[in-house]
Amino acid sequence: MRMLFSIGAVLVAGVLAGGDVAGIAAPGPKFEPARDPPQRLAADRDAQTVDVELILAVDVSYSMDMDELAIQREGYAQAIQSKEFLQALKLGPNGRIAVTYFEWAASSDQKIIIPWRLVDGPETADAVAAEILKTPIRRASRTSISGAITFAMPLFDEDPYRGLRRVIDISGDGPNNNGGPVTAARDAALEKGIVINGLPIMVKEPSYSTMDIDNLDYYYEDCVIGGPGSFVITIKDRDKFKEAIRTKLLMEVAGRVPERPVRRVADKEPRVSCLIGEKIWSDRWGR
Repeated sequence: MRMLFSIGAVLVAGVLAGGDVAGIAAPGPKFEPARDPPQRLAADRDAQTVDVELILAVDVSYSMDMDELAIQREGYAQAIQSKEFLQALKLGPNGRIAVTYFEWAASSDQKIIIPWRLVDGPETADAVAAEILKTPIRRASRTSISGAITFAMPLFDEDPYRGLRRVIDISGDGPNNNGGPVTAARDAALEKGIVINGLPIMVKEPSYSTMDIDNLDYYYEDCVIGGPGSFVITIKDRDKFKEAIRTKLLMEVAGRVPERPVRRVADKEPRVSCLIGEKIWSDRWGR
C-alpha cells in the first residue's frame, strides 16, 4: 500500500499515539558462532540492532533556490533535535535508529554529508544536527532521482547497524531528467525490501526555466515511492517546510502511518508519466 498525505492531514499527536507498523525486517548482522559464546553473540546483536536504517536523500539541484536549501537543511536539523522526534525514537523496541544524509543532483553527483550515525537520544541527535548545519550549502545541475536511489541502496550494506526496517527518504522539487528511469531504480530497491518515501517540494509555480511540473505529488506517488506503508508528504507552502520535514521523520522513526490515509494509490497507469522529466529535457535541448 502506498499513500499520499498533505501536511495538514498528518498530525504529530497521531503519529506518536499509534498506527500500523510499516516496513519489513532487514538482514541481520553476520556472526561467528564457532568463535563467540552465545551470550556475547546475543549482546553484540542487540547492540547493533536499530529500529530503522534511514537514508535522507536531499535534492540540491539548481531548481532549488538558496533560501529553500537553507530552510531544508535547518528543517532536518531542527526535526532531529525536536522533543517530538526524541519521543518517537523511544517508541521503538530498541529506542535508536541509524541515519545517513546525502545530497544529490545529476546521476553522477551525490555527496554524503553525514555518514552512518547512531541516534539514540539528545546528545547523538544534537551531534547529527550540528554536522548537517556546518556543511556549506551547494547547488548542482540536473535532477536524477534514479541516481539518488541507486547510490543509496549499497549504503545499507556499509551500515554497521542492522535495522528492523530500511527506508530511503527522497526529497526534491522536480521529476527525474537524468540517468536511468526512476521506476527501474525504485523497483530494484523494492526487490531488496527497502521502503521509499517522498517529500515533493511544490512551493513555487511551475517554471519553464527550472523544469518544474504540475502535480509533482502525483509523480512522486506513482513513480518514486514504494514498499509497505510508503507515503508522500507534499510541501506547498514555504512556511510549512520545516513542519513537513518533522512530521515525515516522526512517521519514519516510529514506523507508523495515519489510520486514515488521504488517498489509496492505484498500482496501474500513473497519473503523470514517469518519463515526463526526460521528455521535457529532450524537447528543450534534444538530448
